[in-house]
Amino acid sequence: MSTIRVPRPPGRPRSRQVDEAVLAAALDLLIERGASETSIEQVAQRAGVTRATVYRRFPGKTALLIQAIESVHQDHDPGAIDWPGIDPMLDDWAGYLSVPRNRRMLRRLYAAVDDHPELLSAYRESHGARRAAAERAALARSRERGELPADADLDALQQILGGAVLHHLGACPDTVTAGEVKSYLVALLRQTGYRPQS
Repeated sequence: MSTIRVPRPPGRPRSRQVDEAVLAAALDLLIERGASETSIEQVAQRAGVTRATVYRRFPGKTALLIQAIESVHQDHDPGAIDWPGIDPMLDDWAGYLSVPRNRRMLRRLYAAVDDHPELLSAYRESHGARRAAAERAALARSRERGELPADADLDALQQILGGAVLHHLGACPDTVTAGEVKSYLVALLRQTGYRPQS
């Protein structure tokens, strides 16, 4: 019986190890230097690969940095951020915001509004909408259960939470614990009428 051989796609096979090295290098440089001071050449040097290797994987710096930022998220599974309400959502946020590296990365991402604005806008378009929809759904579920006032404005609450996170990133030390982050966010939401179920 003859064996059927499936032809290999043209070009070299992708190396997961190289992919991970490139993303790690890009994230390190973003955190260390900021978006405007990070280049494809620097990423290639840090990762120990050629510029051509990086460009085979990413069309440009913005796409590379977006993927590098996403590489630290654990919510790529569509159900990963299907929060049943505010409390589990805040648990996830607090855990993420208690990691010093994540905090530094987020500060660099939002600082890009001035020095590399296409990064922030592209990131919002590619990933921000999905997370914003999940946040709104969690708020709506909590409102339906009576944890929020019946007339709570969900859009306003999302803006409040987003602003609170930015304030926390700038005003609080990176040594903050997950419990401290959650207490801060819960205290803020209580001023809007949030009353979590026991």
